[in-house]
Amino acid sequence: MLQSTENAFNQKSSSSSPNFAPVKTVSAPLEQATIGRTLVIKGEISGSESLYVDGRVEGKINLPESRVTVGRNGTVQANITAREVVIMGKVNGNVECSDRVDIRSEGSVTGDVSTRRISVEDGAVLKGGIEVRSGESKVEKTKDEAISKPAPEVSKLAVHEAPKASAATAGNQNFPS
Repeated sequence: MLQSTENAFNQKSSSSSPNFAPVKTVSAPLEQATIGRTLVIKGEISGSESLYVDGRVEGKINLPESRVTVGRNGTVQANITAREVVIMGKVNGNVECSDRVDIRSEGSVTGDVSTRRISVEDGAVLKGGIEVRSGESKVEKTKDEAISKPAPEVSKLAVHEAPKASAATAGNQNFPS
């Protein structure tokens, strides 16, 4: 009985060692630069690795093949060009993405957004225009293709029409008819 308990213990400890190995490989640092909470960067940031901004950046961020993440404490007063942008803090400037923009519930963007895909959570603030480009580079489209893919145009119109409708309503309140 004592041997079986020891064998069970040895098996557990030997099986727990391989469990640590994947954790080490998963937790290996990714190539990502971090701008900490107390840092202020003024100028142009460019490169080929991902960037996490939890401080303040003023100027321009140009990382066309990488991800830019604006943390909850991050404040960016710059135009951002990247493959993917995740916004949890504040951005004041235009955002141009080759893939996806993700504005989280606590995020705020003041500026125009141009991307192939966009996600805006409830509670997020977005002031500006949105251009959703298609991922296709076809020269000609048939009528069936144009009809079957109205989503980018519909979302674009919905975003632009809402402020106009509010302005028209406000205008009607100021001027009696």
